[in-house]
Amino acid sequence: MRQLYPLLLLLTLSFNYIYSQRPGGERERGPIIISGKVVDKDDNLPLEYATLVLQSVNNPDKITGGITDIDGNFQVETTPGKYNISIEYISYKTYKLPNQTLTESTDLGTVKLALDVAQLEAVEVVGEKTTVEVRLDKKIYNIGKDLTNSGATITDALNNVPSVDVDVEGAISLRGNENVRILINGKPSALAGFGSTDALTQLPADAIEKVEVITSPSARYDAEGTAGILNIVLKKEKTLGFNGSVNTTIGYPVNSGISVNANLRTDKFNLFNTTGYNYRDAPGNAFYDNTYTSGSYDRIIEDRDYFRLRKGFNTNLGLEYFITEESSITGSVFYRTSKSEDETENTNQRFINSTLDSETFRTEDEGEDDENYQFSLNYINNLDDDGQKLTVDAQYSNGVEDKTNIIQENNTLPNDDLIVLENVFEKETQNEYLVQADYVLPMGDAQFEAGYRGTFEKTETDYRLDSLNQTTGLFDINQDLTNLFAYTENVNALYTQYGNKYGKFSFLLGLRLENTQLKGELTSLYDSSELEEQLGVDVDANFDKNYLGLFPTVNVIYELGENENISLGYNRRINRPRGRYVNPFPSRSSRTNIFQGNPDLDPAFSNAFDVGYLKRWDKLTFTSSVYYQRETDSFERIQEETGETTTDGIEIIRSIPINLSTNDRIGVEAGMLYNPAKWLRLNSSFNFFQFKTEGAFNGIDYGTTNTSWFARFSSKVSLPAKIDWQTNAFYRGPSSTAQTENGGIFSLNLAFSKDILKDNGTISLNVSDLLNSRKRTSYTETEFFTSDSEFQWRQRQITMGFVYRFNQPKERNKNGRGNNNDEGDEEIEG
Repeated sequence: MRQLYPLLLLLTLSFNYIYSQRPGGERERGPIIISGKVVDKDDNLPLEYATLVLQSVNNPDKITGGITDIDGNFQVETTPGKYNISIEYISYKTYKLPNQTLTESTDLGTVKLALDVAQLEAVEVVGEKTTVEVRLDKKIYNIGKDLTNSGATITDALNNVPSVDVDVEGAISLRGNENVRILINGKPSALAGFGSTDALTQLPADAIEKVEVITSPSARYDAEGTAGILNIVLKKEKTLGFNGSVNTTIGYPVNSGISVNANLRTDKFNLFNTTGYNYRDAPGNAFYDNTYTSGSYDRIIEDRDYFRLRKGFNTNLGLEYFITEESSITGSVFYRTSKSEDETENTNQRFINSTLDSETFRTEDEGEDDENYQFSLNYINNLDDDGQKLTVDAQYSNGVEDKTNIIQENNTLPNDDLIVLENVFEKETQNEYLVQADYVLPMGDAQFEAGYRGTFEKTETDYRLDSLNQTTGLFDINQDLTNLFAYTENVNALYTQYGNKYGKFSFLLGLRLENTQLKGELTSLYDSSELEEQLGVDVDANFDKNYLGLFPTVNVIYELGENENISLGYNRRINRPRGRYVNPFPSRSSRTNIFQGNPDLDPAFSNAFDVGYLKRWDKLTFTSSVYYQRETDSFERIQEETGETTTDGIEIIRSIPINLSTNDRIGVEAGMLYNPAKWLRLNSSFNFFQFKTEGAFNGIDYGTTNTSWFARFSSKVSLPAKIDWQTNAFYRGPSSTAQTENGGIFSLNLAFSKDILKDNGTISLNVSDLLNSRKRTSYTETEFFTSDSEFQWRQRQITMGFVYRFNQPKERNKNGRGNNNDEGDEEIEG
């Protein structure tokens, strides 16, 4: 209720102010003007949206007043009389002037408000923990002051959000399902990467304001992503004047970076910029024990070491111009460039009849240069004071990914002969255009929405493989595997939805119509008949497919009490194959294990149901839900023999995505936020799920049942001397697919922070994976081979961080212009 009080007060004051202007009121006595300015007592910064209250002494029910503007000024028209004057601002002590006789226009001068320590502590509790808000179509987790985010990336931060899991390779899943749509501020973005989440590992976690977990998306959202949507809302500074922060980190293994946020805001425009640079080295390791039923060797043991060097730069520059009090236009440009240098060292021991026959040493040196830029234009017009709004967005994104990979393998026993030397060249270029318009029309307690969204995306992959001919000493181009593949995905969508509230019952009904065009164009000397023989199906790498579908959504909430409700959600979703999944040519990062796309892959469709329950007590918040989803033509990556061997007689194994017939998912999740004392905050969540798949490919049944679970626990303790201590623990239970069983994974993170320099600075120490236990153990079994493996993507990380805020008090930026309409970023998606 504390958060609702300023809004209710503002509405009351606005009503009385409007009423006081009507003919027939007290205007016949002649109006007077009460003016002044409100500032912070400590730093003299103006306080926007502070409230002036004028309460008549003779008629206490008569209340009028107003609010301060962006410069802290107020000017209120009233009638002469005797008033109790008060000036209020959240987390500040109220300024009072009782029994004031006002007979003429009066300037109260500059009023300095002091912080209310008791209220400030309460506000800080809200700001520092991860809180949850439940809406008709989403759960919103306010990241707050999560200490483990210092020096961390957005990917790391997502791993602390309930329902979300990030595996050891950085793949993001929602309720155990990796087919999740990632949005930034409500739209697909170059910040998140296109069809990949690699870019999220280069952006700092402290840029996040909140994360929206949308497991039952409304019709305004793109129907892509059968698991649902994760919308990452970035921080937007609303404080007047010039302000910002500098954040630096240094860690071991090498993890250093600096990011600068700067903001210049006036009553007519807001100029903002975020610029960052990072330099990271992420060593990892893996071990594989493989046995074969055919080929030259019975057993091969692989011991791998990974060295990954990442250097990245990103900047976002934007200008928001306030055309009127009701409308604004924002233009921004985002640029990101990164350079990766990855080296994999692989020692192989090869056995025949349990006897060591030979040893080899393979190196894979991969270099990758990425460059992305994005131009965005956003127009918002609040057409009236009742909430009628029009939003128009246009966006263009371009990304270029240039890879080179040198694969070299030599014998180390019984000789040192060269086995193979290959050069792989791959360049991927992607262009995407987005246009959308959204219209909102409130109708009392009801609300009608409609909109259009079009995305037009084209990806070109240029792939070449050169192999050293040891006879001639020259590199030969592999004409069969060298190719140019272009993949186009165009989506046009119209949507409409209607929401209303009847007493304790609220609902949101929506319908989305989407037309999808998927087009493939292949340029290669590869024999298509050989491709069909490999895949076992009739395929055409040059295809043009068109799909038209309706996607209904239903979201309902029933309030059992002021702090208790149950919810019901239904939605239909689509999973469109990405370019890599339909490109029929192998991605050769290894001589013996390749990934090959399937041009015959069709989109998958799902119907999902979700029943939720939320209960709030004074110090405890409990959330839970039961969910079920049935997906048809679902994607599954399977491994099979290619029938080919390397030059030294090792079977080549192919991974390929296929459409299975069905995938049924059922699960239950629960979360708890508990604040037993001001110095202690606890947060825990649990998710249990079961996947059941049915389907066959090339005569092999890949049906299976997979049951797994994951849980997380977080505690934060406020120690003396302004020191905070946070512990995060995570465990993911064992899981399985048709061919692979994965063991459980446990990880533990610790973090400490202390405010310094009059609370303008914060130093922190963060230890990620304290026990160095975040490793994936797997066992794969097929008719032709078995593989027992252990994989660690990144070793234990120790990071120190320092952030300095200038003209940016820690709690102040929660208030300011536009804060009463915080839905803007959340509802951009059309």
